[in-house]
This record gives sequence, structure tokens and C-alpha cells, in this order.
Amino acid sequence: MQHGVLVSGASTGIGRASVLELAGRGVRVFAGVRRSEDGEALRAEVGEHVVPVRLDVTDGAAIAAAVEEIAAANGDRALSGLVNNAGIVVAGPLEFLPVDAVRRSFEANVVGLLALTQACLPLLRSGRGRIVNMGSISGRFASPLLGPYAASKFAVEALSDALRRELAPWGIPVALIAPGAVATPIWEKSATAAQALLEGLPAEAHAYYGADIEHAQGRALRAARTGIPAAAVAVVVHEALTASRPRTRYLVGRDARIGAFLARWLPDRILDRYTRSTRSGTAGRDD
Repeated sequence: MQHGVLVSGASTGIGRASVLELAGRGVRVFAGVRRSEDGEALRAEVGEHVVPVRLDVTDGAAIAAAVEEIAAANGDRALSGLVNNAGIVVAGPLEFLPVDAVRRSFEANVVGLLALTQACLPLLRSGRGRIVNMGSISGRFASPLLGPYAASKFAVEALSDALRRELAPWGIPVALIAPGAVATPIWEKSATAAQALLEGLPAEAHAYYGADIEHAQGRALRAARTGIPAAAVAVVVHEALTASRPRTRYLVGRDARIGAFLARWLPDRILDRYTRSTRSGTAGRDD
């Protein structure tokens, strides 16, 4: 990975852990962050192997500027890897969620991923690089109240499949990593954001879904405490970037493996009843 790897969403969670893992192994990492201070904190912790890059995947001009900065820093206009990790969680009952909130989820998790990938592909071709997309078990198993997030991760599954097949003639591998619940701040942040969103919903939303909403918020906070460490996912990111024959998909965490098994083998009606009976489903991943 002599040309370096770009990791989006590197400020916290899986993105930050991936930067630490890769840089700790001597890889030059371009850490995509929205705030300069987050990038400088990473560089101060890890050292010269980290190159902070201002990056917002929902901003086309910011993407273009970041990729040009990387190309100039490398000199040879090449990149060894792209880790599409940036994303957000939007949660709530689909019946009442503002469509703009759902649109924001897709802009960050799907459109932003594709926009950054398009911008990086010339550098990846030059560097004989590869792409790692951060999915989620929610891309196979849509839990109640996580509909927008799950829908965006189902879309990431499809984009990853299509990209892998389209880019095969150029030898650019595309791998999808699908973790279960990961213990990082995104769950606390998403619970706070969800609370603010829910406060703006009509009374009927709370009357119909109040108990489920309360349960989902509790589940998100538990995930922040008891999920697998982000560092465990970062190890898999490194494997996907360096394996001579990377897998097309990596399931990370016991709950991810269970969720994938249930989604594949249980008939829909039985899975629906199971989900209702547990009032929990399977947690989505963290960024």
C-alpha cells in the first residue's frame, strides 16, 4: 500500500480505529475528517503516517478538493485503497419520519459513497488499488425503526456488487464489511439526534410507536456500551486491503453472523414474528 489509503469518516468510531490500525502497521493514511482539529488530533497521536484531509462526502466541491490534495501529496497521482466509512444513522417510524431526514441518510450513506468512489477511481487505477465499503448487518436485516439506515445499507450492498463486477476487468477488488453492533459514540449521537427528531413528530407517532421508540433508544445506548470494539472491525479493514484474494463480504461480530443466518434461512413471515416477539431485531452497525 505504498501509495496510501484514504479513509472517510475518520474522526470517530470505525473510521478512526481503521486509521490507527493502518498507520500502526506503517501504512500512509489519508484521514478524511470534516473538522481540522479531529485530523490534527489523529496526526498527533499516530505521527507522520497520518495525513489529515478535510472531507465531507455530501459536498461535491469538498470531495474534489480532497482528492486533488491526495493526488498532489502522492506526486504519482495514485492511491492504494479507499475505505468508504463515512455515514449517519437516521431512525424512527417510517410512517411519520420527514422525507428530508430519509433523504439526508441516503445522501451521506449512498450518494456520498458513490461520489467519493467516482472521484478516487482514477487514482485507484493508477495505484492498482482496491475499495472497501463499510456496510452493516442492517443491509441484510431491516429492524423496526431503523428503516432509513437499513435501506441505505441495502443500497450499499447493491453498489458494492455492481462496482465489484464492473471493475473486475481492471483488477480493482471491492469488498464489503458488514459489522453488527459496534461500541462507538455513533449510537449515543444517533440516540440524541433521534430524540430531537422524535420530539418534532405528531402525537400519533408517540401513541402508536412510543413503546418501540423507547426500546430502540435503549438498544442504541446498549450498543454503545456492549458492542464489539471498533478496533476489531479495523483489523478486518486491514485484511480486506491486504489479502491476496480478499473476500467479497466480511461479517464481523456474533450478532452479524446470527442476523445473516436468520435473514437467509427464515421465511419472511417467521422472521417478522420473531422480530415482533423480541421487539429488538438485530442492531445496525456503527460508523
